[in-house]
Amino acid sequence: MSSALHLPLEPGGPTDFDFLLGSWAVRHRRLKARLAGSTEWEQFAGSCVMHKILGGFGNVDDNILDLPAGAYRAATVRSYDRRSGAWSIWWLDARAPGALDVPVVGGFKDGRGTFLADDLLDGLPTRVRFLWTLPAPERPRWEQAFSPDGGVTWETNWIMDFRRDSGAA
Repeated sequence: MSSALHLPLEPGGPTDFDFLLGSWAVRHRRLKARLAGSTEWEQFAGSCVMHKILGGFGNVDDNILDLPAGAYRAATVRSYDRRSGAWSIWWLDARAPGALDVPVVGGFKDGRGTFLADDLLDGLPTRVRFLWTLPAPERPRWEQAFSPDGGVTWETNWIMDFRRDSGAA
């Protein structure tokens, strides 16, 4: 049995999410109400640590979200399909540990990651979009938007700005 802390990566693995490897301090901005015409945002801090899994064909990040109403943990699990060239992304919230969100599916083109899913919000069909961008080196940004009309219009409802956490172990 190997005593290595990390299993070896397979050759030729995707590098799309390598920018997110390591430890991060996160600034969250989230609409207080989604698809309700709200313009009131709440801001809070968080942290994130990401590493590769599945021989490099997946990754997982562990998150702490310091909401004003109380902190909670969540995880993101990402898996790359070699045949389709697409990523699937699931969110696991510790407040509902028995349920994974519907995966958003997509990939990166010209430095921008777009991932989509069809889901329900309050029982109504809702299109979900995740966008990953790198507005500056070492400063990734994630945005979540919902569409009640199949993607004709979008409401961005959550933004996460990442900064490398130099003090993390």
